[in-house]
Amino acid sequence: MQFDTPATTNPIDQLTIVGQSIPRIDGELKTTGKAIYAYEWDEENIAYGHPVGSAIAKGRITSMDVSAARNADGVLAVVTTLDVGKREKGKQNTANLFGGDEVQHYHQAIAVVVAETFEQARAAAALVKVDYAEEKGVFDLSEAMKTAVKPKDAGGAPPDTAVGDFDAAFETAPVSLEETYTTPDQSHSMMEPHASLATWDGDELTLWTSSQMIDWWRTDLATTLGIDKEKIHLKSPYIGGGFGGKLFLRADAVLAAFAAKAVKRPVKVALPRPFLVNNTTHRPATIQRIRIGAERDGTITAIAHESWSGDQPDGQLETAVMQTRLLYAGKNRMTAMRLAELHLPEGNAMRAPGEAPGLMALEIAIDEMAEKLGLDPVEFRILNDTQVDPEKPERPFSHRDLVGCLKRGAEQFGWSTRGKPGTRREGDWLIGTGVAAALRNNLLVPSAARVRLDQDGVVTVETDMTDIGTGSYTIIAQTAAEMMGLPMDRVKVRLGDSRFPVSAGSGGQFGANCSTSGVYAACVKLREAVIQTLGFNASEVVFENGTVRSGTRSVPLAGVAGPDGLSAEDTIEWAELSDSHQQSTFGAHFVEVGVDIATGESRVRRMLAVCASGRILNPITARSQVIGAMTMGVGLALSEELAVDTRRGFFVNHDLASYEVPVHADIPHQEVIFMDETDPISSPMKAKGIGELGLCGVSAAIANAIHNATGVRLRHYPMTLDKLLGGLPALS
Repeated sequence: MQFDTPATTNPIDQLTIVGQSIPRIDGELKTTGKAIYAYEWDEENIAYGHPVGSAIAKGRITSMDVSAARNADGVLAVVTTLDVGKREKGKQNTANLFGGDEVQHYHQAIAVVVAETFEQARAAAALVKVDYAEEKGVFDLSEAMKTAVKPKDAGGAPPDTAVGDFDAAFETAPVSLEETYTTPDQSHSMMEPHASLATWDGDELTLWTSSQMIDWWRTDLATTLGIDKEKIHLKSPYIGGGFGGKLFLRADAVLAAFAAKAVKRPVKVALPRPFLVNNTTHRPATIQRIRIGAERDGTITAIAHESWSGDQPDGQLETAVMQTRLLYAGKNRMTAMRLAELHLPEGNAMRAPGEAPGLMALEIAIDEMAEKLGLDPVEFRILNDTQVDPEKPERPFSHRDLVGCLKRGAEQFGWSTRGKPGTRREGDWLIGTGVAAALRNNLLVPSAARVRLDQDGVVTVETDMTDIGTGSYTIIAQTAAEMMGLPMDRVKVRLGDSRFPVSAGSGGQFGANCSTSGVYAACVKLREAVIQTLGFNASEVVFENGTVRSGTRSVPLAGVAGPDGLSAEDTIEWAELSDSHQQSTFGAHFVEVGVDIATGESRVRRMLAVCASGRILNPITARSQVIGAMTMGVGLALSEELAVDTRRGFFVNHDLASYEVPVHADIPHQEVIFMDETDPISSPMKAKGIGELGLCGVSAAIANAIHNATGVRLRHYPMTLDKLLGGLPALS
């Protein structure tokens, strides 16, 4: 199906099942332990692999002595990076996952030890001795930014943009701001580690793994192993969190495949928690310079945002200026991004890449500008709203209600009671409130599905879409049920298998809208097959309550398919609507904090998110996405920071004991409001994504609330108490 004209009335608009708060259909399986995750799959005669990581960040391996490991109790094999030799790198990977003598980062996988038990494999892995020819690496972004370069592109977008004459407008602006903000390296901290179980049958590989993007993994694994993609069967029906860390093929899958080949038995490999930080991907640190000029009435006349981030050679930018290109009006504009070469572990996507760290800076700057102008921060944002792409005014937004989010949130949160900085106090606590706008673009990815109707009237949906805890099973079932006029218990959903049609996958908040649109397209074909089988007039047919009705004739759906059943398959493809209109989601975050006047400890007391994100397919699962993102925003604001050893080139705090994420006691009352809207230009579902939007802007709202509480303006994350202490008012 080619989606090339705005959606009109269709079966989804009935909203008998879609749009309803239906609990996750996989919830009972997960709460009772019946959902099987990658490391829990069982095969006969399983062996266990344990990785060995490089002890240096840059250089070459000159020799490896694995004799002690091979002779250890229970050891079946030791497969080294030298054994497998240099391998072609997968398209989605920046650094090599395994193979060859080159070391590109600390804890790069250099061997896997296979034994009868996990404990034996782990103990033997410690016996591997490695000699290196170490080379000098670069590990400090503040130093590396001096030699940063302009890359060819920024994920398909230009690294630099310019409209008007920013320099002249900024120079002559009556009120101006110029500040630098920094965000640190940050880590995915999902509960389930990267884990895989590999088994070979001749030259065919079956891999149970934890992957957000089935087809990406399968393709790149085939490249790395040097085999035909069709020889790989990849399964990932349940995933214990990803946040972007499982978008791309990781070392556990590669090591398990090589290990299983070596011992001719199924092999499980799970990456230890330190490997999650230093072997997989992370959110790169940024240094951001923001300049804003405005008239005295608050109209922005000049806005510029420059960002520096680092990665491995030929790596990826952290696209922290992208939201600044779209969020506020201003005739004279400039954005620029530069990439520094660093030899830290690979930087790549972490929940809301680009907008999350970008808004951490921009939305503090907007607050600072409002303060300089003597304007309320909400009113300043509303004043500079735009209904067209500010860089391309001929290109309107498909639907944009940032103003509605801000107004609704301000009313709900009690914004009018907000005092001046440092004026509210409850005992030893200084109280403040903060706001930040949210923007995340609506990304569109082709997505396919297959639907089957059997003689019992049950519809089965098959797609390689994944569920990373977001509710994919449920919204896909809702879509099929709505389209075919069936109750939810007459729909079965099968996900996460490479033998199913290729979906959008889970990432970038495109998964829900795109995968359900793919199911919609397949169901349109299945409806046509049913109508043709019955010989009904297509324009009069109604699918409801398990029947197909045309005029006075009504037939149970169970009686249509026959013993062989009916099936249909289709792919949603996106046409010029994504070019003619800017598609984005919008929101507003409001936060109240308390700051201890003696210690500088900051505590979040209340949180509100107001989201404008098209049709909400399932409010209860969407709310779970948003409050989870809000929780992550608290961590990014107050505690999350990977500490870089700039001498040796690794992240020191590489476990959950020292990389601090929020726990239940850190999270107060959270409220979520969804604006009542649809976006017919987005998809036949008239929906958009929501997961990333719930994070975008949260940390800046906390930073702005801390300023309102204390009068201290912090521009460098995380906002720990040591950065506040020197500016707090005197004890009284």
